[in-house]
Amino acid sequence: MSQPFGTYVRERRETRKVDDASFSVRGLAARIEVEPSYLSKVERGLQPPPSEDKILRLAHELDEDPDVLLALAGKVSNELLRVIRARPKLFGELLRELRDMPDHAVLRVVREVRDGNW
Repeated sequence: MSQPFGTYVRERRETRKVDDASFSVRGLAARIEVEPSYLSKVERGLQPPPSEDKILRLAHELDEDPDVLLALAGKVSNELLRVIRARPKLFGELLRELRDMPDHAVLRVVREVRDGNW
């Protein structure tokens, strides 16, 4: 998923527009409270990704995972930052250990932590 943020958003918006004309640049921009020209520039990579709040609104409108959009924008949610800041050394070590693991191994760790099987 190394696709640029704007390209990803444009593709998702255009996919939704096939079934719902309100997913025009103008329509989506109005719902996330930005100017249509700004959203168009973001989609074309001429402007950097918007703020976390706008990205969260985009995720909601496009029915996308907010963490995915934030990651593509090179950002981390304030919620995750609070978690990391609570134990930065441990989370740094954890992320470095998980970096090269295959997805199924990471999912296993997540399930074990979530289910309390540790």
